[in-house]
Amino acid sequence: MLAEIFNQCETEMKSSISHMLRDFKTLRTGKITTSVLDNVKIDYYGTMTSLDQVGSILVADATTIVINPWEKNLLQQIDSAISKANIGANPNNDGVQIKLFFPAMTVEQRQESVKQMKGMGETAKIAIRNDRKHSNDKIKKLEKDKLVTADESKSAQENIQKIT
Repeated sequence: MLAEIFNQCETEMKSSISHMLRDFKTLRTGKITTSVLDNVKIDYYGTMTSLDQVGSILVADATTIVINPWEKNLLQQIDSAISKANIGANPNNDGVQIKLFFPAMTVEQRQESVKQMKGMGETAKIAIRNDRKHSNDKIKKLEKDKLVTADESKSAQENIQKIT
């Protein structure tokens, strides 16, 4: 019973951390990555689809991304979706591919990225604290229901703290 609680707590905490790391990848840093387009979706035959599912996305250099859609009729949709996403670059549609030129980051943009990153980290910390509290509450309930002893409960709560 306690092992299940430990495993579930550890899984939830790892999930919170991996979610935070995924969010970090969407932030723009000095060198551009294709992950800035992860949240950009287009309507592809009635389904909201991410850009990497409808074409190839390549990083041409430190400030340029090239999108080659597999279907040329999607160029306009991709163009408008990128414009609406407000990722800091204007799409350049040449009829065959879309090029995104990202300007160098300003000091303000870097500070904003740091602020967003701190917020994401704080959200992850709160999620981990909630996971720990939820697990400790389960252990206390088991103790209250006399399914574990007080010593086992205290030891289990200390182990949950170590996992954190």
